[in-house]
Amino acid sequence: MEDFNQGPYKTHQMATNGGNVLKRYEDLIVGSRSLSRLIYFELCMFFGNCPGALGLVLRKLLWPRLFGSCGKGVMFAAGVVLRHPGRIHLGKRVVVSERCILDGRSPDSDRVVVLGDDVNLASDVMLSAKMGKIEIGERVGIGAKTIIHSAAGNPVIVGPDVVIGSQCYIVGGGNYNTDRLDIPIGQQGIAHDGGVVIGQGAWLGAKACVLGGVNIGPGSIAAAGSVVTKDVPPYAVVAGAPAVVIKTRGEQG
Repeated sequence: MEDFNQGPYKTHQMATNGGNVLKRYEDLIVGSRSLSRLIYFELCMFFGNCPGALGLVLRKLLWPRLFGSCGKGVMFAAGVVLRHPGRIHLGKRVVVSERCILDGRSPDSDRVVVLGDDVNLASDVMLSAKMGKIEIGERVGIGAKTIIHSAAGNPVIVGPDVVIGSQCYIVGGGNYNTDRLDIPIGQQGIAHDGGVVIGQGAWLGAKACVLGGVNIGPGSIAAAGSVVTKDVPPYAVVAGAPAVVIKTRGEQG
């Protein structure tokens, strides 16, 4: 297994290592050293900020070929940022709103960020899977300015029909190892926490935070502002920081 915390996988190292600037750009942004792939990526990015209906039409025509796969009816708003789009897979009728970031930088896999049919990403959503994996099920809605981050082999899996409110933070691999005292925490690497699983039909209120190692059961609710640090049973309603179960859906009283 690759060491996710060392060598060329650190973004700063990839961006600042000596050598050919173009090659660094290809490795960090494009995800391929193919000249034809680079030219096509640059052409698509040229129209990335084109406003109005013209921009929507041009991106709809040109952008699908950037991805590992892209279903019919996908729409891309202006200002979308892509990293390693060849490792990103989009289902049918996906909507990617203004200024979203889709980051699939994980060279060990060709399926790093996977979105099912009818997924809707509101404006400023970030899906970042640096040396990780993000899977979003069908008919999931993700609110504005939400961040979903998967790092160091800790995946984030979101089941179908999940509703995620605005400004949520969901992270697999969000903690550093801290055992050693002789070196800074930031140099000790990301801890393995097993990632995050959010079950079918769950609902996360605005500004909810879900930390690594958590399994949220189907049909459950995390109230606005919750910090979820432990597993949530199916159909439970949790609230608080840290979040605790306050009731179970369907139960009286």
